[in-house]
Amino acid sequence: MATPHDHELAHDLAERAGHILVALRAEGGDPDALKNAGDRSSHEFLMAELAKARPEDAVLSEEGIDNKARLTADRVWIVDPLDGTREFGEAGRTDWAVHVALWERSAEGATGDLTAGAVALPAQGTTLSTLDVAQRPGREGDSRRPSEGASAGISPSGPGAERPLRMVVSRTRASQLVKDVAALLNADLVPCGSAGAKAATVITGENDVYLHSGGFYEWDTAAPVAVARAAGYHVSRIDGSDLAYNQDDPLLPDILVCRPVIAGLLLNAIREATHAI
Repeated sequence: MATPHDHELAHDLAERAGHILVALRAEGGDPDALKNAGDRSSHEFLMAELAKARPEDAVLSEEGIDNKARLTADRVWIVDPLDGTREFGEAGRTDWAVHVALWERSAEGATGDLTAGAVALPAQGTTLSTLDVAQRPGREGDSRRPSEGASAGISPSGPGAERPLRMVVSRTRASQLVKDVAALLNADLVPCGSAGAKAATVITGENDVYLHSGGFYEWDTAAPVAVARAAGYHVSRIDGSDLAYNQDDPLLPDILVCRPVIAGLLLNAIREATHAI
């Protein structure tokens, strides 16, 4: 299992890569060139530092070649050097991130899971990680399985609701399923940029739900999932099943992140929206 040094390393690397990106962004220039430089600079930094700190471990990076040797490795770092490249290239936007996560093989050897992770939000001056987030008050619960009911103060539909649920969604490609679930629950849709920035708003309590369907990749969610789990949040596929990482095909179809107390409510709404009940 991950050691304290692994948690520290994930936090440190995400934060330091973020500093590089902030400095690069401050130089300005052509947005497309800036985005490309951001992807490249952060990737090169993370790969070099991981090679020094964990030379025996495999790495899966959005910006690197997928070396399938990772499939038989016991430890794999899954990184997104710049999550939210579009937002990084837009002056003034803060909803982009750096992801660093560690996947480790189980003792039985057949499967594995995320054991450490960090999501840096450099333009916000914040890094959420498994190093410290699990110790924050009010973040208790089973992070993998749904709980029934809704928390006090939230009525998802009908008159008398103190406030509607807040569902953070893609700025540009919120799926019809997400819109249908929001309609069923009378939820407010809150557009946001990168997957890491979206998950962070749930972890910090700014929003209640992060629901995405339509596909993305392991590096988009590995670090946010590791941090959300450590914080006690429910994390699953939209059918309630567990997310799997270090797969041959790194494509992930969908995700649900929310407080455990409303997970059952969300999963029921998803089933209704997909006509699975």
